[in-house]
Amino acid sequence: MSLFNVYPLFDITPVKAKDVYVYDENNTEYLDLYGGHAVISIGHSHPKYVKNISDQVAKMGFYSNSIQNPMQVELANKLEEISGCKDYELFLCNSGAEANENALKLASFHTDKKKVIAFKNGFHGRTSAAVAATDNPKIIAPINAQQEVEILELGDLVGLEKALAKNDVCAVIIEFIQGVGGLDESTTAFYETADKLCKKYNTCFIADEVQSGFGRTGDFFAFQKFNVTPDIISIAKGMGNGFPVGGILIHPSIKASFGLLGTTFGGNHLACAATLTVLDVIKEEKLMENVKDISTYFIEKSKEIPQLKNLKGRGLMLGLEFDFPIAELRKNLIYNHKIFTGSAKNPNLIRILPSLTVQKKHIDVFFEALKSELNS
Repeated sequence: MSLFNVYPLFDITPVKAKDVYVYDENNTEYLDLYGGHAVISIGHSHPKYVKNISDQVAKMGFYSNSIQNPMQVELANKLEEISGCKDYELFLCNSGAEANENALKLASFHTDKKKVIAFKNGFHGRTSAAVAATDNPKIIAPINAQQEVEILELGDLVGLEKALAKNDVCAVIIEFIQGVGGLDESTTAFYETADKLCKKYNTCFIADEVQSGFGRTGDFFAFQKFNVTPDIISIAKGMGNGFPVGGILIHPSIKASFGLLGTTFGGNHLACAATLTVLDVIKEEKLMENVKDISTYFIEKSKEIPQLKNLKGRGLMLGLEFDFPIAELRKNLIYNHKIFTGSAKNPNLIRILPSLTVQKKHIDVFFEALKSELNS
């Protein structure tokens, strides 16, 4: 049986990894500044992570959500403490797409409405409503297109209020820093006014923190730079450091009832062990402080690149924008310099999403390689 061919693949086969490095079958070392789409938060094969997951699977890897799982309670309490999101409630699932799917579904239940407002260049997942709210017609099948979604320009407050005033919108979903779309952000006035408009028109304000959460921006969540109170916060990627886990944080104004949401694998014992370890390491190793420190250093180093048109993003969710397509440059960084970086919907932008443990010496290696390729 062959694999369903939906991924264009680089000719590299990693077989092991440690912190910010991955190694192929020939033991060639690659510097990983992409973290598998911002998934690797505390470094590949962190010793505490390996021990905790190994210990947990030796005891119990899984049982259903029909029984007590104190690890979920511990996770909710620890997440509340480190994130500062007081009084929210936690629902655990398996991925970012599933998190956003549940967020939209919950918003529709809560408001008894069904339309969704999303924004140009946003990406929220590949499942039913999540993909309909994603600004990429190529990945929206006819069965998904039946969802009622309006895509607005990022920052369009006039269009937002006009849409909300029709009183049929259950949710406004937004990435405070766009990931796949290319690291675009709007203004403080936009985010804070959008939050107020949602509350005025009884619409759930969903902060999609799937890529930007868990310390990646230097704050625990990207929205925390602004004076907003999301009704629902979706999380995934960095929360499990590679173990499949996602979830939503739910404001206490939204009430639970039996059967409202559900999942087979979400919140299983291994997922909890992975996420609890990530939270512990972020705190113990002061990784959010490291994010701010390394981000400042990265920004300074970027000034040495005259070909750079723009530097986007915050923390360790960064985009280097040029005035030419970067596909060939990325390939050369991989094959000539053994450095992984990411692409975006913006064809001129390289995404930098390393482990939060990355150090200045790794940034130096990247910029020397970048200079070499650009000057050649």
